[in-house]
Amino acid sequence: MGKSRRSAEAVVEPVDGGLAELIPDRERAHAWTLLIDGAPQSHVDLDDPTYLSFEYQRRLGHVIDLVAPPGKPVHAVHLGGGAFTLARYLAATRPRSTQQVVERDAALVRLVRQRLPLESNARIRVRSLDAREGLAKVADGWADLVIADVFSGARTPAHLTSTEFLDEVRRTLKPGGCYAANLADGPPLAHLRGQIATAAARFSELALVADPTVLRGKRFGNAVLVASGTPLPLAELTRRAASDPHPGRVEHGKALLDFTGGAAAVTDAGAVASPAPPASVFR
Repeated sequence: MGKSRRSAEAVVEPVDGGLAELIPDRERAHAWTLLIDGAPQSHVDLDDPTYLSFEYQRRLGHVIDLVAPPGKPVHAVHLGGGAFTLARYLAATRPRSTQQVVERDAALVRLVRQRLPLESNARIRVRSLDAREGLAKVADGWADLVIADVFSGARTPAHLTSTEFLDEVRRTLKPGGCYAANLADGPPLAHLRGQIATAAARFSELALVADPTVLRGKRFGNAVLVASGTPLPLAELTRRAASDPHPGRVEHGKALLDFTGGAAAVTDAGAVASPAPPASVFR
């Protein structure tokens, strides 16, 4: 039996980052979509936390699946909480894992905890801090996986796009640990190219998973960047991305570095927020 839903109607409440809406999924009895100022942020199915509706979340789910042998508990840091979709997924697929979620919007955290409560046995600690401030509190070499999915006003804040930020990510990762980031960009893809170059300055192994039309600069969309100091499971990641309902392409190696077009790595001194999506994306 699924958890009882407090209301079949939408929940609308102001949070620190804007106006939050929880919209019930009419096709799944206990599932909700979280929107902030009209922009979809997360989808959660309380009955089945392994169900990932959003395209980019499925791709991050593949990274979670491949970061360690199936079912093995891991230490994970989530920068950006939303509705805790990926933390719930990891807790369900890798029981006994220990997770830290860093979500700056304290009012959003309260809303999600109240309306979409976490399982009582989930080993998930939530900190209401800026992502970089929260990351600084993670012990050296603690994490098997760091996931960055931070948006403010539908844009990734500038201070989360730099080599200095990635230095903090690397500090928290175990040897062989993995970093994955949800990036959003559109033509001419200057932000995405710069983020690949930035990651290449700090990690020896990179892969990018995205819709081919996004990679060709035909439309605004999400891309998942995966980075590590050790070889990535490229064959399995490619297979899983290709079998998604909306198939993705995996770029890596020389082709991925060529894709940057000579873009320079981003530092704190020159960092800017990611571009805002066009209004048509949310229509």
